[in-house]
Amino acid sequence: MALTSEKKSGILAQYQRSPADTGSAEVQVALLSERINGLSEHFSAHQRDHGSRRGLVKLVNQRRKLLDYLKATQPQTYQGLVERLGLRR
Repeated sequence: MALTSEKKSGILAQYQRSPADTGSAEVQVALLSERINGLSEHFSAHQRDHGSRRGLVKLVNQRRKLLDYLKATQPQTYQGLVERLGLRR
């Protein structure tokens, strides 16, 4: 469930702080959210794919850790990002 380069560049354009920003927490959370959504669709057709389910859990935990970091360091940015992505936090 890898992201295509077009989709990835579109996400970067939406969430990056500056034109050279590719690794900020906001960008990473947005990319992880897109991958998680893709895997969620995959599981509607493949319920018994437990290997991918393990990968999904790892992605969700990584996103949670990044969101916790943002919440502790930049609460305003965290709140805006959660609203933009439509997360239930």
